[in-house]
Amino acid sequence: MSAYFKFLAHQLKGWPQQNYYLFFFSLGCQVMTLVNAPITWLSILTFIGTTLGVLCVLAINAAKSVNGVLGILSALCFIVVGFSAKNFLSIGEQIAYVITLDIPVLMSKNWNVNMVSKIRKFNAKSWIVSILFTFIVYIGSGFAIQALTNEPRPFYDAFSFAVCLTAGIICFLRYNNQYFWWLASGVAQLILWFITFRQGSATLAMFVNSAIYIANDVLAFTISPWFNEREKKRLMQEEQAYADKVEA
Repeated sequence: MSAYFKFLAHQLKGWPQQNYYLFFFSLGCQVMTLVNAPITWLSILTFIGTTLGVLCVLAINAAKSVNGVLGILSALCFIVVGFSAKNFLSIGEQIAYVITLDIPVLMSKNWNVNMVSKIRKFNAKSWIVSILFTFIVYIGSGFAIQALTNEPRPFYDAFSFAVCLTAGIICFLRYNNQYFWWLASGVAQLILWFITFRQGSATLAMFVNSAIYIANDVLAFTISPWFNEREKKRLMQEEQAYADKVEA
C-alpha cells in the first residue's frame, strides 16, 4: 500500500508549470467564492469537489493517472451538488466518468505505466463515430430526462452530458482529440451552471469551476504532452526513469 501512495505522489509531480499556476489560481477563486456567500454544508462540499475536480483535469492534461482517484472523489461531491440543483444529467455525467474513465484508469496498465508514450490521434472513421455517438446520446438523453423528471434545463444538461460521456471514453482510449470534446464540454457546463446560478439553484463556484476547465483545455492544446511533442518526450524520459528506479 505504501508503494501505491508513493506512486500517487509521483503522479502529482512533473506537471507543466502552467498546470500548477492554474491550480493555485483556481484555488484562490474558489476560496473567495466560498467566503463571499453564506457558508453551508453544500457550499463546502462544492468547494471540495471543485478543488479535486480541477486537480483531476490538470492531471489528465499532464497525462498522469492520478486522475482516477481524484475523479472518483470529485464525482461523489458533484453528484450531491447536481442533485441539489436538479441538474440530473450532471449526476449521470459524473457516474459516466467513474465508469468509463476513473475506474478503468485505476485498473489499466496502459494508463498506469508511462501512459504518455501511448498517446494516439483520430483517423477519419474515429471522428465520424465519435460525432455520431455524441449526437445520439444528446437526443436520447434530452428527451428521456424531459419525460422522466422535472429537470428545468433538459437539453442544456443533455448536451453537456453527451459531450462529457464521449470525452471520457475518448480520453480512456488515449486519443488527444478528446480535448475538442472537453472544450465543448467546458463551454456547455459554463452555460448550464450560469443559468442554474441565475435561477437560484446553485452556487457561483460551479460556474467558476467550468471557466477553469476551459482554461485547462486551452493549456492542453499548447503545452500539454497530448499535443506538445517536446513536453511529451520530457515526460516519457521522466516516467521511464521512475520505472527503472522502482524496478531497481
